[in-house]
Amino acid sequence: MSAVTTRFAPSPTGHLHLGHAHSALFGWQAARRAQGRFLLRIEDIDPGRCRADFERDLLEDLAWLGLRWETPVRRQSEHADDYRAALARLEDAGLVYPCFCTRKDIAAEIARAGHAPHGPDGPLYPGTCRTRSAAERDRRRDAGDAFALRLDVRRAMERAGPLRWHDRGRGWQDATPQILGDVVLARKDTPTSYHLSVTVDDALQGVTLVTRGEDLFFATHLHRLLQALLGLPAPEWHHHGLLTDERGVRLAKRDGARSLRTLRAAGHTPAEVRAMAGFPDAG
Repeated sequence: MSAVTTRFAPSPTGHLHLGHAHSALFGWQAARRAQGRFLLRIEDIDPGRCRADFERDLLEDLAWLGLRWETPVRRQSEHADDYRAALARLEDAGLVYPCFCTRKDIAAEIARAGHAPHGPDGPLYPGTCRTRSAAERDRRRDAGDAFALRLDVRRAMERAGPLRWHDRGRGWQDATPQILGDVVLARKDTPTSYHLSVTVDDALQGVTLVTRGEDLFFATHLHRLLQALLGLPAPEWHHHGLLTDERGVRLAKRDGARSLRTLRAAGHTPAEVRAMAGFPDAG
């Protein structure tokens, strides 16, 4: 089996729970089985929610769990220029456009239309700003109006042509990024979104196998398109199942899932927590 490079990329917006442990162990074990590399990336592009103490704690929790990763750790907040460069390439190619719509504007436009195409996450952006003239776009940007930069997915697909990507659990997939619509790639005061940053980071870090939860399966269609547009290599993917609570609801920070720190304080050992996370033999 050829060597692989995997990564775990948490956001320091709270403490890690068993779902995070499952995802981290999944990627770590995939690398270890192939005698490959396991990387850690801190996805801290949201300064309003990310905190240094959460980052400190998650590093401590992962080490306690028995994971080891290569250094240095990549922190997205330190690499804004990488994302700006990628975004500039897409702008120069005429593949993104400024969108001045607020959430309220978008909801009102969808309501007026009576029916809007739906994607995996709900109604798609209706394309209100896609057809604005260049003069109007420039005027509003010069006036300091708030805006987001959206990918013109139709034009981007025409540029890229047919694409496929491979998931180790589900096989080959035809890329259909239109299911997500014209997604936001950056905002006026934020140089990147999750979609853009994760695509750039995986390429720069040499990730060859992206392991992550099945809740991000549909996002991969878009990431494959961005890779093609930016001339980046395409890795393999493996979208794993999600841990759920007794009600069948996936574990999440916002729902108060028991943190690894809580389990540690209760006296559980790393081996016990690895078993709770679905990896009893990962020690």
